[in-house]
Amino acid sequence: MEFELYIHIPFCLKKCLYCDFLSTCGETPDVIDEYMEALCTEIKWQGKRYRGVVTSIYIGGGTPSIVPLGHIETMMRTILTSFRVRRDAEISMEVNPGTVTATSAVFYKNCGINRISIGLQSANDEELRLLGRIHNFDRFVETYTHLRRAGFDNINIDIMTGLPGQTPAKLAETLSKVLILKPEHISAYSLMIEPDTPFYEKYGEDAKRQEQGLPTKELPTEDEAYELMKRTQMTLKNFGFNQYEISNYAVLGRECRHNIGYWTRVPYIGIGLGAASLLHPEMEENILGRGSLEHRMTNTRHLYDYIDDALILADIDAKTFWMDVPIYDGNIDVIPEDAMAEYCYLGMRMTDGIRKNDFYRQFGERVDVIYKDALAKLTREGLLKEENGRIFLTDNGLDLSTYALSEFILESEDSM
Repeated sequence: MEFELYIHIPFCLKKCLYCDFLSTCGETPDVIDEYMEALCTEIKWQGKRYRGVVTSIYIGGGTPSIVPLGHIETMMRTILTSFRVRRDAEISMEVNPGTVTATSAVFYKNCGINRISIGLQSANDEELRLLGRIHNFDRFVETYTHLRRAGFDNINIDIMTGLPGQTPAKLAETLSKVLILKPEHISAYSLMIEPDTPFYEKYGEDAKRQEQGLPTKELPTEDEAYELMKRTQMTLKNFGFNQYEISNYAVLGRECRHNIGYWTRVPYIGIGLGAASLLHPEMEENILGRGSLEHRMTNTRHLYDYIDDALILADIDAKTFWMDVPIYDGNIDVIPEDAMAEYCYLGMRMTDGIRKNDFYRQFGERVDVIYKDALAKLTREGLLKEENGRIFLTDNGLDLSTYALSEFILESEDSM
């Protein structure tokens, strides 16, 4: 059985104004030490609990690159000795500009990390200040240079569109400066105004007006946000980047294998604060009380509870039923109807879409029977196409993906 690992390191130097990720700022070195010890304890325990081969590892956050190097080395050694990791596994780590030195870049490479994702967001310093980022563009270039000189040949750069006051000229500046650096991968996300963030307090009403197609005050209008997204898409295409997923672009062969695993429902184990897992029954042959369904596990989201609970895993049998495992905050069985809906709405985020034969092989059902109405409706509307046994969103479908993909959820609910 093959599966992926996600490792969560929640610490940041500063919380960005738009961010709703599970992260924390201002923790003392002692707390970071305790967390990393607890994390390694969970890694060892999960390595005993689940069978199979790890195909990819993603170290996210937070900002993993602010953690002392000794902790990263110990964590990587613990992963590689606790799990069977494929020799060619993709091992990614997120970093932020200004948190990587020439020394740490080489250190990460020597630890076995072979892919880096840098959170740039914008090459415009005014926009970076607006977002609450801790860096400017020059610090980003410095970080990128350190990583290239250390030998990293697989680097992703995150950028954002739809920022308050963003114009086509500002976006063109960001795209131009990023493309000159020739990264292998670019993630281009539209800004989302999330509840319980400073941006929601400031732009929440504007975001509602944007969704309704009304004039806005500071955010781009719905049409302007769409135009910024399309400019990004066309510019990256012209520079040889393949859009393989709604928000992700790569040169040939550098698509993010870990994220493709998420979109194709490869099982994964999440380790760390608030980390989620998608588990298949075949992984759990040595666990008491296992069922025949897939299920999702979620670790506690409370930092000090996680530290206390994870540290005692060393004294708990890895065969223990999930209800008796202290770090788990929830367990949900994934019924077949939900698994099929997930397969469609996640798989069709990718431009290649889904394959009818793969759906049948996995579920023993025909996708064109289970989702007959949704497929017919979206095809009539020009949002979906079928070709050579493959079902995928058209260009218009990708533009309206939130609406198009929701049809699979709605039909799944109607059929229950």
